[in-house]
Amino acid sequence: MTLYQRLQGAVGAARKAWNSGGEVSMSEIMELFTSSAGGGEAGADLSEITYFTCLKTLAESLGKMPVYLMDKDKHRIMQHESMWAFSARPNSYMTPIQLFTTLEYWRNHYGNAYAYISRNPDGSLQGIYPLNPMCVQIWVNNTENITHWQYFYHYTDTRSGKSYWLDPEEVLHFKSWLTTPDGLSGKSVREILAASFAGAKAGTKFLNDLYRKGLTANAVVKHVGDLKPEAQKKLLDRIEEQAREKGRRMITLPVGFDIQTLDLKLTDSQFYELKKYNALQIAAAFGVKPDHLNDYSKSSYANSSMQQLSFYIDTLLYIVTIYEQELNRKLLMRKELQAGMGYKFNVAVILRGDPTQQADVLQKMVQSGIYSVNDALSFLDRPPCENGDVHMVNGSYVKLEDIGKAYENRKGGEDDAQNQEPEK
Repeated sequence: MTLYQRLQGAVGAARKAWNSGGEVSMSEIMELFTSSAGGGEAGADLSEITYFTCLKTLAESLGKMPVYLMDKDKHRIMQHESMWAFSARPNSYMTPIQLFTTLEYWRNHYGNAYAYISRNPDGSLQGIYPLNPMCVQIWVNNTENITHWQYFYHYTDTRSGKSYWLDPEEVLHFKSWLTTPDGLSGKSVREILAASFAGAKAGTKFLNDLYRKGLTANAVVKHVGDLKPEAQKKLLDRIEEQAREKGRRMITLPVGFDIQTLDLKLTDSQFYELKKYNALQIAAAFGVKPDHLNDYSKSSYANSSMQQLSFYIDTLLYIVTIYEQELNRKLLMRKELQAGMGYKFNVAVILRGDPTQQADVLQKMVQSGIYSVNDALSFLDRPPCENGDVHMVNGSYVKLEDIGKAYENRKGGEDDAQNQEPEK
């Protein structure tokens, strides 16, 4: 099924009236750190381990949370047309976890993630297809003409070379927290922290060069006399060639030459401390905790669950809300929203503690009447039991307005017994 093309003719005629100042092009946000940028030959962004780990943590954390459609009473709705896409097959070549992992990666790496909402001729949902952010442009209508929509998405298919104009209601657009002044497009963290990323990759490049040289420092070749530039280059190339030969521990020098290594101590330059600090700063920009970077200096088994809860509250809660609100806005009708329906990510999959903590929480939930027995079994992926949907509480519990009534009845009974005349 082709993408939406109903606006092709109308918008195509108006394109000349739209000046370049109204265009927000995602293709302009190119790779900022190529081999010739960021201080020189540091490699692409994904080669930096801290940046890659942050992207991996956020993308996998969102991808592994299932999406439910809930009614106003918090009951799951399974008959809605979108639940097939979010539980089994969003499109012909992806699973739900792959869809949301890809979208979250794009949202952080490019600042924007797009997905096309494909519908059948009768209006029913056919599938949700991710769109490469590098092929999407946001065109803003800044003329005086009154149109229904003030902006459009322009997508170019790199495989077929065709271009498509998309209605905003047909595109799921997930932005980063920092957007352009008009709010139409998001900005990526790497675009903002270019200097920090360049420094981190320069440090990685330095270590790689050091490993390649066998962890040896730079050296000075001493010679009494003068050599032509061609002879100097030939001599140095031969020395480096010998030093890089596998298993070689010694090199030969011509008569009259001497070699002296320069002192190199990473501890003196605090290389490790600076590299670690830079990594933590990059992770903090993403909201990723140090324990996700394998920094367990302030972690323990006892506080691991609290760290996971902190990661959810401080980082994932905002991201989950972005996705929930966009899904509600584009996939639900107004009457469904007014009825209390809404999408919810099941965060319980990342907040589960160890078996002892789970058992303690579930026991308290069942005893307090919040969970039924079958609710607890469902949380543990166990089948329900017969008559397990009953909520139970302690029989001695009373309503707040009934507190003390038992004592009042007892006191009245005692007074009647005292006032009763003894039998003759």
